[in-house]
Amino acid sequence: MKVLFVCMGNICRSPTAEAVLRKHVQDAQLDSRIAIDSAGTGDWHAGKGPDQRACQAAAKRGYDLSALRARQVTADDFQRFDLILAMDHDNLKRLQALRPADSHGELDLFLRRYKLGTGSVPDPYYGGEDGFEQVLDLIERGAAGLLDEIRGRQ
Repeated sequence: MKVLFVCMGNICRSPTAEAVLRKHVQDAQLDSRIAIDSAGTGDWHAGKGPDQRACQAAAKRGYDLSALRARQVTADDFQRFDLILAMDHDNLKRLQALRPADSHGELDLFLRRYKLGTGSVPDPYYGGEDGFEQVLDLIERGAAGLLDEIRGRQ
């Protein structure tokens, strides 16, 4: 199974989700069966590492974002990934507009898919450190639901 997380710039929410799920998958010893990546709908951070506040908050919980680099979603992603999860409604709309007609990847809101509220992971970029903690709380809950889904597909 191949999973792609998507936010706006790929420096806060989606790389955090990638790192959290990657660790959960490794801990469950499923990493040889699952590919995980993240991307942004925008290109202005392409090639840059995640926001330092996201890295610091994640590191406190045992997640490493240091090797991740931002990239923009491509049309090919809709063919390569089985599940593409948007972090919020705006990015879901952008993905729906980019999605080729012949794509096979399933597209959904990350939190809504796992019945965790309205579906949006709030963007912590313009806020304080507590916003990054809130993002981690939500993503950890969503990752647990996604891991259960992955186990059910095997």
